[in-house]
Amino acid sequence: MAGTTHGNRRRDTPPPRTGSSETEVLRGFLDYLRASIAAKVDSTSEPQVRTAAVLSGTNLLGLLNHLTYVERSLFLGDDVTDWQATFQAAPADSVTDVVARYRDTIERANDVLDGCTDLSAPVPRRRPGRAGPSVRWALTHMIEETGRHAGHADILRELIDGSTGR
Repeated sequence: MAGTTHGNRRRDTPPPRTGSSETEVLRGFLDYLRASIAAKVDSTSEPQVRTAAVLSGTNLLGLLNHLTYVERSLFLGDDVTDWQATFQAAPADSVTDVVARYRDTIERANDVLDGCTDLSAPVPRRRPGRAGPSVRWALTHMIEETGRHAGHADILRELIDGSTGR
């Protein structure tokens, strides 16, 4: 099996051992995935971080840019009108800029989540007249979204420089 022979062991960070509550487990896994994808992008140089290695045009920096918009929409109530455009970082944005913006967004989203004590309650949103989904749904969706794109990032990063693992 690939990646399991003694000469080819993958160095990997296992999933977190979080607390026993549902909230601690969900937030622990989300933070784990957030850190994993940020690390894949943060340690990649220009122009490789913008290089599309697949026909869809997907690139590492674009994935992180997209996740920033998803976090902002879901937890902070920002309105996104063109989701496809979020998959490309602006040419003037450096790797440092995009990673810093992602981490800042995570911090702001976590501030919102820190005030959410009931997973069944809606996520507080700034959008007037639009109730947010339940905190449970939002956390589960963000885990799914981040995990999906972290998998894409794993493949892109391996194609760039052979780096594997989380």
